[in-house]
Amino acid sequence: MELLLKPLQDLVDKFRSLDGVGKKSAVKMAFSVLNMSEDDARIFADSIIAAKTQLGICDCCQNISVGNECSICADDTRDRSIICVVEDARGVMALEKVKEFKGVYHVLHGTISPMKGIGPDQLKIKELLARIEREDVKEIIIATNPTVEGEATAMYISRLLRPFEVKVTRIANGLPVGADLEYADEVTLYRAIQGRRDI
Repeated sequence: MELLLKPLQDLVDKFRSLDGVGKKSAVKMAFSVLNMSEDDARIFADSIIAAKTQLGICDCCQNISVGNECSICADDTRDRSIICVVEDARGVMALEKVKEFKGVYHVLHGTISPMKGIGPDQLKIKELLARIEREDVKEIIIATNPTVEGEATAMYISRLLRPFEVKVTRIANGLPVGADLEYADEVTLYRAIQGRRDI
């Protein structure tokens, strides 16, 4: 006899397919959905579809956006001479919590990971180089996560940027190896931004 009925097992499997969701968490989330009213379940499902259909990618920084330009790129008060490079939109959200960084961002949509079959051409690196060529950029802060893949990506980008007349820095202390930006607190992120270094 099956432990879970097929519709429930299918729901658990869908939750398990999400990054960072284990079996116990997936079962817990599936039962949470099962305990919703039918109206709440429809609203929940509609919000997933709305996020997929209404959100796109900013033409400039590659961050998630509604329309062709994200709210950060649309903000005239931001310093466009400093670009902070992050792995994904969660990195932008984490750094924006600090309220100290006044520059703009560039979202790579991942890291170089040969084990997962992800090479530089699958990231938004060409778009970053195009921005540097057309904009008056003075500094690139590389804020990829301090993982093996994040460090490899940071080194690869720093080598690509050597021919450009731009300062390249890397966020520093405060973030332990293996940590993700999205889980760091504001003080840790502030120290990481303030303690960035040349690479």
